[in-house]
Amino acid sequence: MQPRAQAQIRGDYAPDAYLPGTHLVTARDGYFHHGIYVGRGRVIHYGGFCDALHAAPVEEISLEAFAHGNPVTVKPEPFARYLGAQAVHRARSRLGEDRYHLLTNNCEHFCTWCVRGVARSEQVEACIRHPREGMQVALLLLRRVLPSGLTIEAGTVASAA
Repeated sequence: MQPRAQAQIRGDYAPDAYLPGTHLVTARDGYFHHGIYVGRGRVIHYGGFCDALHAAPVEEISLEAFAHGNPVTVKPEPFARYLGAQAVHRARSRLGEDRYHLLTNNCEHFCTWCVRGVARSEQVEACIRHPREGMQVALLLLRRVLPSGLTIEAGTVASAA
């Protein structure tokens, strides 16, 4: 799965590389992570299950931390209702929110709500339309958050020891 609309890919994380309110996307293992650029090299995103099994709240982090070593893509928003400072204000209004849900309130839902006023996730919708692909993504995500020493074999979680 790839974001349908891509603008530019940047390898630099310069503080002035994007306009405030821009919807950013960066690749992770098996999915794309989304955030709203708020200026001065900072991004607000739903931490979700980025690095651990526990869900993280909506938080403001550096652009470099958001990128996680990967290129950052601008996601064009042709149906945006909220631009620039309005999108940033909406993102800031949810700082600290801790209601992450992979299927109904993830990082992409958060960003589309900030700029369009409606929470949607093209990634979730694609997984629902294509269940086999959705299961592959689910297994990749599960592998990322399993404690070391556990493996997934034939659809079951087993100890490697």
